[in-house]
Amino acid sequence: MTNRFSKKKNIFSRLPRFKFSYIICVAFIVVFLYGLSAIENTTIHKQQESLETALSRNITHCYAVEGYYPPSLAYLEEHYGLTYDKTLFFVDYRPIASNIRPNVTILLKEATS
Repeated sequence: MTNRFSKKKNIFSRLPRFKFSYIICVAFIVVFLYGLSAIENTTIHKQQESLETALSRNITHCYAVEGYYPPSLAYLEEHYGLTYDKTLFFVDYRPIASNIRPNVTILLKEATS
């Protein structure tokens, strides 16, 4: 009979180690998901910077080649190959005059997932 009780004692003595393993596993998953979220935010920020650079470059290039600033954002897309994720960014393009640089504002849309 002593062997039976000692086995039950061993099973119950292992229980805290199992709980500790589950806690470590959950903590690892939480840290992993937090890291993925941080990477996603960094990627979106880099995409916005890249879009700002591309817009500025295309606007300047259009003025240098054609002698006037682009009349619309669609003009840049059609003639200068500007592409961006329209579901992620809103670009407010406001031309002032053909010889005055347009006002451009890039806004990040709300994430809907």
